[in-house]
Amino acid sequence: MKPKKNLTLYMIAPIAIVVVALVAWLFLGQRLEFGKPSFTSNGEIRTLGSQTSLNLTFADAKSGLAKTEISLVQDGKTIPLSTMAYPPGKYRNHSVSVVVDAAKLGLREGPAVLHITAKDNALFSNSIAVNRPVTIDFGPPQIFSPNMQNHINPGGTCVVVYRVSEPVIMTGITVDQLFFKAYPITLSGKPGFVSYFAMPMDAGSRPVNIRIVARDQGGNEASMPLPYLLMKETFRSDTMATSESFLQQKMPEFQAANPQLRGKTLLETFMYVNTRMREENNKTIQNVCRNTTPRQLWNGTFLRMKNASPMALFGDRRTYLYDGKPVGESIHMGVDLASTSQAPIEAANSGIVAYTGPLGIYGNAVIIDHGLGLFTLYSHLSSISVKSTQPVSRGGVIGTSGLSGLAGGDHLHFGMIVGDQFVNPQEWWDPHWIQDNVLRKMAVSF
Repeated sequence: MKPKKNLTLYMIAPIAIVVVALVAWLFLGQRLEFGKPSFTSNGEIRTLGSQTSLNLTFADAKSGLAKTEISLVQDGKTIPLSTMAYPPGKYRNHSVSVVVDAAKLGLREGPAVLHITAKDNALFSNSIAVNRPVTIDFGPPQIFSPNMQNHINPGGTCVVVYRVSEPVIMTGITVDQLFFKAYPITLSGKPGFVSYFAMPMDAGSRPVNIRIVARDQGGNEASMPLPYLLMKETFRSDTMATSESFLQQKMPEFQAANPQLRGKTLLETFMYVNTRMREENNKTIQNVCRNTTPRQLWNGTFLRMKNASPMALFGDRRTYLYDGKPVGESIHMGVDLASTSQAPIEAANSGIVAYTGPLGIYGNAVIIDHGLGLFTLYSHLSSISVKSTQPVSRGGVIGTSGLSGLAGGDHLHFGMIVGDQFVNPQEWWDPHWIQDNVLRKMAVSF
């Protein structure tokens, strides 16, 4: 009989082990793990200054986060920045943002240590502790700009070069509330920056605040006013009759392409196209022109359409009349050029195609990136012979003129954009203007 009893025990023991393991798994879940939590930062953390944003994302994929801490240590003193406790198993990842004002925290300029810890909800509380050396810096970067006079036309372009005293995370030109990014270049063998910016068309009627700005890795920001001499520029104003035949010719195209316009009268359609659609199209152009090659792609004077007569100029203010009554306004943000029907359209300068396709009031359009925030726009085309991201050469054919979009006759609407603002193309057709206002500045030594 004893052998049978021992056999029973041998059979029960493995089952008991399995049961105990199953119960442990049910009660402990994923707590029985040994993986440590982790964290990532939004960019390298090297310098902390007057307004530095720390953005850390903590993660633990198994048992979840239990506690995270961020602190600064300097001269043996620990300054807490963030302490967070998490409900068990609720947070597999969590982002912590802290704005560090080193001066208010009583830190001095010089070395310090950023101390980062995290614990998870595992049975044995897996944890990490990381010490990162940082530099406390309260001093803003210095900006060095050559003593050059900037002659700027309302609605025109200005090119500025300058250097800064230390690495920066943001720099460029502010024109009132607009910001034009600067790009790294070499100036007489030294690192520097160049920025193209647009002067508002109404600059002649009000003061315009233009400044060079720079922010270092510690969040310290410097700015200095940019001296300039504003030239005189007048823009034309005229009225344009909106005829019934024009509405019958063009508005059905917009109604067919935009379901929200179906059921509206031709005049109502025109008023929508000239306002809402125009705004939407210009926003699309701005979005396209926010992505630029950070180096100069163009060379020499920009080409003007061959054998073409100007039909409308940059800055023309138009009032549209229907039956003698105003039904809308617009400001012409390019130059209309007309020659023969379906004339070949050439790239004004070398660059990379940033956009091709239909673009509302502009019809079939091509946008070319010439680097450093400078773009050209070709619209109302009847055909397009290039593709997006395709490199193009100065004078290369990109399509043919037409009357797509809101064009009443076959022509090219040619526009130039700096940053995301339209500027007067006529400056870029002038070799003397380019020499004096762009190339001479790029060659300056300071």
